[in-house]
Amino acid sequence: MRSDVTFDAEGTSLRGWLYLPEQAPPFPLVVMAHGWAGVKEQSLDLFAEAFADAGLATLVYDQRNFGASDGLPRQEIDPWAQVRDYRHAITFAQTLPQVNPQRLGIWGSSYSGGHVLVVGAIDKRVTCVVAQVPTISGWRNSLRRYPGDTWTAMRKRFETDRHTRFSGKAPTMVPVFDELSPADIGTLSSSTTEIVQPIGNDGGIWLRYMSKERSATWRNEITLRSLEMYAEYEPGSYIERIGPTPLLVIMADADTVTLTDEILAAYGRACEPKQLCLVPGGHYDIYGRQRLTANAAAREWFLQHLQVAQ
Repeated sequence: MRSDVTFDAEGTSLRGWLYLPEQAPPFPLVVMAHGWAGVKEQSLDLFAEAFADAGLATLVYDQRNFGASDGLPRQEIDPWAQVRDYRHAITFAQTLPQVNPQRLGIWGSSYSGGHVLVVGAIDKRVTCVVAQVPTISGWRNSLRRYPGDTWTAMRKRFETDRHTRFSGKAPTMVPVFDELSPADIGTLSSSTTEIVQPIGNDGGIWLRYMSKERSATWRNEITLRSLEMYAEYEPGSYIERIGPTPLLVIMADADTVTLTDEILAAYGRACEPKQLCLVPGGHYDIYGRQRLTANAAAREWFLQHLQVAQ
């Protein structure tokens, strides 16, 4: 069912997996990529397998600068480059002989959940969108995470990093999760905790429950400039433009990473057809104990709107 694929994104090779159902082609296809600093091995195969079992071909790839994909500087998260790469992935999918090029869905989670709001608004080749715990406003999220003088200090760090880069030195790096060492990954994992363990909003705990094999290519660092670009990114401003493309928003009721109130407000601005799936828990529960619920909701939305015979 799964094969390795590589496709070109304006000179950068992006690598991932193509899942094909066992039924006869052509298939509808879902394009998906991970969120903030994630790699495809960190649970995306579990989502993709469920889609493929339901008759949906699925293209999963690592974001540029991460995992198996090329791109420099490594570990830098450029939201607009990632938005463009979703569109390159759609173009690649349309060249595949097994795929119906008129029935294409996109799925994103967390940071890439914001990306699919943008892509669904501006690229009308997309016929169905699923945004899972999406980023809505990088600016407002940044102000909450770095209140008061903390944000002023962050801006000074951004300025220093710009001068560092201008002088030809390596970019400043910061951890994704503080106080998490490589030895911590997989320390709490078992055959069942990856699915059912309640983990709340603590990403460090999520990594401790994830097996070492799943995080083998993941690194606990990003460039400091990734945080600066995050604060400049407003994917929620595109949500009114998605309709009439069908939109499903999956969110957690106690999310302090991609904030629950921000997602609810943005969803209220979206045009029909739309649907909201609200699950209990925090941001990382969507990959853990709420994964099966979230996956089933996304699968049914794609089946309904990509017109898969059941």
